[in-house]
Amino acid sequence: MSVVEMPDIAVETETSEDITVLPGAANKVRTLLAERDLAGHGLRVFVAGGGCSGMQYGMAIEREPGEFDSVFEYEGVKVFVDPTSLMYLAGSSIDYVDNLMGGGFRIDNPKAVTTCGCGHSFRTTGSAGATGGGCGH
Repeated sequence: MSVVEMPDIAVETETSEDITVLPGAANKVRTLLAERDLAGHGLRVFVAGGGCSGMQYGMAIEREPGEFDSVFEYEGVKVFVDPTSLMYLAGSSIDYVDNLMGGGFRIDNPKAVTTCGCGHSFRTTGSAGATGGGCGH
């Protein structure tokens, strides 16, 4: 483990396989942070109820982690994950795919037993069933 110095906060950074950020995603996040002049910020990855498969992925840029967040760092990109989301995301990898249909982040989650065609919604063995609604919304 290493310590990442942040203003008024010292955060232990785990070098772990719990959530992996692949090079394409790391490059995209670094580009977004640079374009928006948000040096020092990180990527929050979370799971929320909803979507057509019962749960959906979410991402946001945040300045610092929450009190109980796990903090991972890959290729200079900090990733913040709350404990509940980590239960669903452990073992996942995050990539950025850019193709003719458009680009976007993609999460490969080994715990997902069902996913929606959009790739933003999923269900695990122990999670509630589909809630209806459109893809990822």
